[in-house]
Amino acid sequence: MKSIPRFIVVMLTLSCCVGCDQVSKSAARSMLHSGVTESLFADSLRFQLTENPGSFLSLGAALPEHLRFILFTAAVAVILAGLVGAALFARRLSTALFVALALVAGGGISNLIDRLLYDGRVTDFLNIGIGSLRTGIFNLADMAIMAGALLLILNMRAGASTSAPPPSRVPPR
Repeated sequence: MKSIPRFIVVMLTLSCCVGCDQVSKSAARSMLHSGVTESLFADSLRFQLTENPGSFLSLGAALPEHLRFILFTAAVAVILAGLVGAALFARRLSTALFVALALVAGGGISNLIDRLLYDGRVTDFLNIGIGSLRTGIFNLADMAIMAGALLLILNMRAGASTSAPPPSRVPPR
C-alpha cells in the first residue's frame, strides 16, 4: 500500500482504538461503582469496574510500584513506539500485518494513557462467560490488542503455508 493511504489507515485505526476505549472507560467510571456487578443477557455479560495495576489478568500487580512503572509504562511506551513505527514504515508488510500492528498499538496506547492518568492503573469493566466459565475483567483496548494479535497469528500461519517450498517430486524407479 502507498505511504499516504497507509498512514491514514494506521492513524484511523489508532484513533478509533484509543477514542472508543477512552470513551467507554469514562462511561464505566461514571456509571459503574467499584465492587458492584451489573449483569445483562442472562449473566453472559457483566459490567464490573476495576482498576488494574498489573497487566493481562492482573499479572504483575503485586510487583513494587517502581518496577511496575518500568515494565508497564516505560518499557511498554518504547514497544508501542516501535509498533507504530513498524506499522507506518516497514516496507514489506501486507495490509493485514500493518493493520494488526496498529490494532495492538492502539489498544496499548489507550491502556498506557490510563496508566499515565490514573496512578499506574488501567480501567477494566467487561466480563463475559456462561456460568462459572468466565473471562477475566477487560476493556475495549484489550479487545483491540487481542484482535491484532489474532490477525498477526492468522497472517503468519497463512504466510507459512504459502511460502513453504513445494514437495520434491522424485520420479519412481
